[in-house]
Amino acid sequence: MALEIFDQTKAETFAMRMLNIINNGALALMISIGHRTKLFDTLAELSPSTSQQIADAAGLNERYVREWLGAMVTGNFVEYNPQEKTYYLPREHAAFLTRLAPADNIAPFTQFISVLGTVEDQIVDCFHKGGGVPYSQYKRFHEVMAEDSNQTVVAALEEHILPLISGLTEALQQGIDVLDVGCGSGRALNKLAHLFPNSRFTGYDLSQEAIATASTEAQQRGLTNIQFQVKDAATFDEVEKYDLITTFDAVHDQARPDVVLQNIYNALRPNGIYLMQDIHASTDVNGNLEHPVAPFLYTISCMHCMTVSLAAGGMGLGAMWGREKAVEMLSEAGFTSVEIRQLAHDLHNDYYITKKK
Repeated sequence: MALEIFDQTKAETFAMRMLNIINNGALALMISIGHRTKLFDTLAELSPSTSQQIADAAGLNERYVREWLGAMVTGNFVEYNPQEKTYYLPREHAAFLTRLAPADNIAPFTQFISVLGTVEDQIVDCFHKGGGVPYSQYKRFHEVMAEDSNQTVVAALEEHILPLISGLTEALQQGIDVLDVGCGSGRALNKLAHLFPNSRFTGYDLSQEAIATASTEAQQRGLTNIQFQVKDAATFDEVEKYDLITTFDAVHDQARPDVVLQNIYNALRPNGIYLMQDIHASTDVNGNLEHPVAPFLYTISCMHCMTVSLAAGGMGLGAMWGREKAVEMLSEAGFTSVEIRQLAHDLHNDYYITKKK
């Protein structure tokens, strides 16, 4: 057997890639901090300014702001004038980093890196021993997910998502019964309840914290056509009670997604509609080679979606369960005809639309 030739150019290229990964990983943490402290929002409204001027405008400590700016300058996010010692965020960068452009703001997603980092030790233990890490171990996860959902789902509900289903907006205006399974902090459902006062809305989620947040928001908005309950989606056993059931990024991390889908089928009235939003992916990794954020999604899957399911003794499907597996499981639950749609502005979600016969 001939010895494999060591390709020095290939090795050096890979070494440079590793250095880039280290730098980009560090930048992800700093972008998260910039988002949470609203430093990007502050910079977007300032002309070239010193670190003290930026800190004063943001109400933050100058020494920390200056070090953060060092990362942003060397990472080519912020421009620096060495003569004036001023910093400036170009408008072209601000378009993807600030709350002023919510539909295009990528900065919130970097928060997942730091959130997942808090459970790295437990995940390493799972690699050795199996099992999983439960929801309770994740600090801020529901908060970050709510912000994610607000951008990808809530903001798109009225203009993009509801029109995917012919006649749905009109039905909601007239008045129907709606259930959101795995409703999280309830932002999507509360918005629907506000938009359609003649319809009746119910939200279920396993997290007491998320349900408390959802209920508080509903009360603050004066919504009387909505209720939230702490409930395991695998245990509710309602029969032909709802005209529309939705799940937004909620099925794949269930312990028993097969049971959840069966419960959803049973809870729908005849001709009732099930709308499932989930991650756009193929079931086989080979189908995800060109996916623009596949490494990111597999990481979230490994360090959250899959492991929280396994922690509950579940199937551990993970976020990247893919279209093929999703359609198979929907069919097994009784949904024989499934339409899959995508939104032009949303690169990482699929919308599954099916009706109970």
